[in-house]
Amino acid sequence: MTQRYEIHGALGSPYSLKVRAVMRYRRLPHIWIHGLATQGAALANVRAPVIPVVRFPDDSWHNDSTPLIHELERRHPADRSLIPPDPARAFLAALIEDFADEWLTKAMFGYRWLEDIDQIQMSRWLAFDALKGGGLETSQNNAEIFRQRQVSRMAIVGCTKDNFPLIEASTRAVLAALEAHVTDRHCLFGTRPSIAEFGIYGQLSQLGVDPTAQTMMRADYPYSFRWLSHIDDMSGIEGEWDAVETPLPPVVPALLDAIGQVYLPFLLANTAALEAGHTEVRMTAMGLPYVQGPFGYQAKCLAALRALHAALPASARQNVDPILDAAGCLAPLVA
Repeated sequence: MTQRYEIHGALGSPYSLKVRAVMRYRRLPHIWIHGLATQGAALANVRAPVIPVVRFPDDSWHNDSTPLIHELERRHPADRSLIPPDPARAFLAALIEDFADEWLTKAMFGYRWLEDIDQIQMSRWLAFDALKGGGLETSQNNAEIFRQRQVSRMAIVGCTKDNFPLIEASTRAVLAALEAHVTDRHCLFGTRPSIAEFGIYGQLSQLGVDPTAQTMMRADYPYSFRWLSHIDDMSGIEGEWDAVETPLPPVVPALLDAIGQVYLPFLLANTAALEAGHTEVRMTAMGLPYVQGPFGYQAKCLAALRALHAALPASARQNVDPILDAAGCLAPLVA
């Protein structure tokens, strides 16, 4: 048994950087381990072969970022929690984090693998990260194999050229909301971060690296781009939660508006397709079409959000439901 956490991740993995940023903010002793040589051994300890894989001090292994974060909350309840104490705001933070994990990740994937300039640079960089040596020829041969594999998966996850206008429009809506907010303060529910900021950061951290997306962010959302470096390590932040009676900053309703327009309709369409036995999820949002195959995991996301909302105390529902309703989020959550 060790006295520290081990994060087995990768610089090109949004969920790895999300978890690392959480560990840094919470000041939990940890080490960062990346590279192909150690990744395989770590993945052997978890059911789903995805990174990051985190070895806890008790030698247990975990690798789904949201349950992992909540397990840290259970084990370290007094140490810089990411969950706002107000149940209504805690629900909003959870909803925003889920949106980031399950929808904004499409922007990360699309910007990285749709255009040649991004495919070439990022496949080479990710191969370089994974192999940590072995010569440039070996690295670049592996890069091309990885590139072809990722590009072949684009339609499966909905990141096609036909779908990308909606993905990009919703991403720009998020970035515009952040850009208007971060010049005043960096966090959504006070002067300390919640689980929502780390969910957003994880996906946008990759946009801040990839050529096309980085150019877009630097030109149109320069302070949101710089904000990423602040969220990456908030270990020096103390901060307080906003009081319950404090009005939400405009960024929160703006993010909820994107969720109500795009993410929850996507979850509804996905669940309906699964229930009907259809092979395609089809919807129109922000006036733009979107088509992909259905996924069981997204149906679980909708069910989990509904259960979380249903479990809110009556007083919290009274506070949060009008906010959700104004953004078009309430009906999908109570259906």
